[in-house]
Amino acid sequence: MSPAVVPPVGARIRQARLERGRSLRALAREVGVSASLVSQIETGKSQPSVSTLYAITTALGISVESLFDARASSPVVGAGTPASLPHALAAFAADPGRRIGPLAVAGERETLELDSGVRWERLGRVPGADVDFLLVTYRPGGSSAGSGGLMRHGGTEYGYLTSGELILTLGFDEYTVRPGDAVCFESTTPHRYRNDGEVPAGGVWFVSGDVQ
Repeated sequence: MSPAVVPPVGARIRQARLERGRSLRALAREVGVSASLVSQIETGKSQPSVSTLYAITTALGISVESLFDARASSPVVGAGTPASLPHALAAFAADPGRRIGPLAVAGERETLELDSGVRWERLGRVPGADVDFLLVTYRPGGSSAGSGGLMRHGGTEYGYLTSGELILTLGFDEYTVRPGDAVCFESTTPHRYRNDGEVPAGGVWFVSGDVQ
């Protein structure tokens, strides 16, 4: 069975923007990117970086976790057939109380591929629980911020690296995170992960608390 890759990220962003009566230019100014980039993200022509995704969801008052709500039958991003807007809106309207689990089978999980070389797989969801439970993979050269800048967002971040190696910049400090190492910090602290190695780096991450 093909992975349940989430196709309608851009459509959901557009839906949230229109519901709030925000123009492309207004959202772009608040996020600090060009209106053309926001347009490309909404139409599926470009995938945001981790930092841009958090900035957009924060500006719109939606959670990153909400972007994963799609049905397993959704089309696959990058499979050669972009999701149509009706498909995207159908997934957007899916039951927000839907539980993911108790078993999230490998190869059938919802995923997000971000343009900064990062892949998120949602490992579970309990309705009402304010937490992102993710398997995160950084490709060689991948970074949580495509521009090289630092990111910040609400919540508390917990991570456990299982393979590869990551460089964590946290405020003015830099740490090398190796398999078996764990991290924990307030996500409002400016931070960035990057993979300077030649193999993918992956681990399990939780972001809990106010992530909207």
